[in-house]
Amino acid sequence: QVQLVESGGGLVQAGGSLRLSCVASGRTFSTSYMAWFRQAPGKEREFVAAISGSGLSKYYTDSVKGRFTISRDNAKNTVFLQMNSLKPEDTAVYYCAAGVISHYYRQEEYDYWGQGTQVTVSS
Repeated sequence: QVQLVESGGGLVQAGGSLRLSCVASGRTFSTSYMAWFRQAPGKEREFVAAISGSGLSKYYTDSVKGRFTISRDNAKNTVFLQMNSLKPEDTAVYYCAAGVISHYYRQEEYDYWGQGTQVTVSS
């Protein structure tokens, strides 16, 4: 059974940092894209960042460029999201996703999802 388990969320003040982790089990994802999406209260889930299987290609939504960094450790089947200079508008549930995809920003193309981890940024 494939599982993605996120961790690292929490409450942080504006300007602070958090590092999210997502550990995959049940199969290897070394050739799959892995990504982070987020859903704020009352809003639709949106793309945040994605990374190719090799780690050479990385993509970010404009609002997090320069502040967030996605990385992965294929030996540990884990993807990370380092979030710096956090803002209140980053408050959301963050979801990890994995899959063989054509469009990294299209959530419907990802086959596997975690349960989410809450990130709350206070002003």
